[in-house]
Amino acid sequence: MEDNNSLNPERIAQDCDVINPSDVETSVKKIVNLDEKYEIFNLIKIYNYFLSVCDNPEILMNVIRFADRFRDKSTLPYLLDVMLLKNFNGDDLSLKEKYINVRAMCAKAISNYKDTSTVTTLLYCLNNKGENYKVRLACADALGKIGDKYAVAPLIDVVKDEDEKSVYVKESAASALGLIGDLRAVDPLVSILESNKGIMDKFTFLKERVIEALGKLRLDNNQRVFNALKTSLMDDSPQIRINAIEAIMDSDNPKAYDTIKECLNDSDDEVKKNALIALYNLQGREILDEVISDSSYSDTLKVEAVSIINEYETEDELDKKIHEELDD
Repeated sequence: MEDNNSLNPERIAQDCDVINPSDVETSVKKIVNLDEKYEIFNLIKIYNYFLSVCDNPEILMNVIRFADRFRDKSTLPYLLDVMLLKNFNGDDLSLKEKYINVRAMCAKAISNYKDTSTVTTLLYCLNNKGENYKVRLACADALGKIGDKYAVAPLIDVVKDEDEKSVYVKESAASALGLIGDLRAVDPLVSILESNKGIMDKFTFLKERVIEALGKLRLDNNQRVFNALKTSLMDDSPQIRINAIEAIMDSDNPKAYDTIKECLNDSDDEVKKNALIALYNLQGREILDEVISDSSYSDTLKVEAVSIINEYETEDELDKKIHEELDD
């Protein structure tokens, strides 16, 4: 290890050639090798300095990744500066294009701190429709991970915004609302499900994320939510129907079992299988025996029922036998 008492980040940056690199691959290797020379607290100082002076996207991506191993609070201001492009020269458009992936990774790294002081910066980038959608959805994801309720209203605005061109951003905002778990999100999320959209509609994936978000909100006995999920069981998209089955299974609604059971007659085999698995999770072996013995159910379901028995019931019997032997 080098003498850490005389740390000189500027010299180290020159040695690693991070400011105007002649060979990016070589520079990255030199940065990697710093692990062998410096203690963690000095590596953090070095990475922070690199973040403040480097403008090469590939090197920045690596420095962000290396710094994220430690998640030291002193790094957070530097990540925010990169996010806001404070240390870079050039016109806004060219900068945003050049650093799309860097800033998306930056948002992810920022979210790992779970620091609510970063929410304002993330919202600023999310709400800027001039930003690349990758950066904006990364910010939405980060807001969901941080979980600060201050972000709920702005995220709802994104989901409800009819002028929002990026459905991907809407999807990420919906997912973030599910992670935050604030009940204010219920009405706008349910309103999306209540809209009539077909399988080829661009909002299909958005509705999938909305159903997942409602499932995470755990809205027991909320009749409007349950009705919206039940209606989604008739959506043209099989994946939406599958997501709705999973959300209804987790709802604890007294009508959940009977509602899902109707999906055993769905036109799509994967929907049928997922319905059967959900019913098994709710009630156990009884539904499997019923499917196997009742001629009205499809061969696909019968095969799935036997598969579940072989995979799960046999494991349970084996576990029971092991426990009995241990007790003896």
